[in-house]
Amino acid sequence: MRRADRLFRLVELLRSRRLATGAWLADELRVSLRTLYRDIRDLGLSGVPIEGEAGVGYRLRYRLDVPPLLFDAAELEALLAGSRMVQVWGDADLAQAATAALAKIHNALPETLRREAQQARLFVPRNQGDRPPFLTELRRAVRQKQVVRIVYAREDGTPSNRSLWPLGLFFWGRHWTLVGWCLLRGEFRHFRVDRIGELDVLPERYADVPGRRLGDFFDQLEAREGIRVRQR
Repeated sequence: MRRADRLFRLVELLRSRRLATGAWLADELRVSLRTLYRDIRDLGLSGVPIEGEAGVGYRLRYRLDVPPLLFDAAELEALLAGSRMVQVWGDADLAQAATAALAKIHNALPETLRREAQQARLFVPRNQGDRPPFLTELRRAVRQKQVVRIVYAREDGTPSNRSLWPLGLFFWGRHWTLVGWCLLRGEFRHFRVDRIGELDVLPERYADVPGRRLGDFFDQLEAREGIRVRQR
């Protein structure tokens, strides 16, 4: 994370709580306490109204003005529930991004909606297992259209080596699935991410080939199942 981005996120985190401890801030930013203290000092010198001290906590002396976000109660609950699901079931980078997004949402809400958000009764229990392996790398490969090689364990445990064009990631409630164009089979295939034992993201990028795109996968699935599966 660039330092400018980290400083911006630090301000967002401070705005999200009445009092934030240095340990919590450093953990959220993934930096040492020494780095955090230096960032707080530099923000203070630049005019950001931070008060507090090491061992006690930090807060903003007054709220910085931001444009209000207007949602109805159902829209707000949907945003909160979705962000909390990502915090629990996403990879570490996605969870951190969801935390940052929640802080921005809270900070940009009018006072009445902020109280509504604080009183929301939608909860997502913590995942007791490990976060899915390779999810961060796969997300980047999908976004950058990079070819990947995987060692995949079939349902019976038999290993399989595949080269893929990764097209999309799907979450099914407990498991993530990678959908891609399989170069070995010459067709769309899907793979449970938790069964991927090894992953190699290649520098090679795949082209946008008709018949091998994510939209083509959806067309094929909808034609076979007779239902619409695409999100709008």
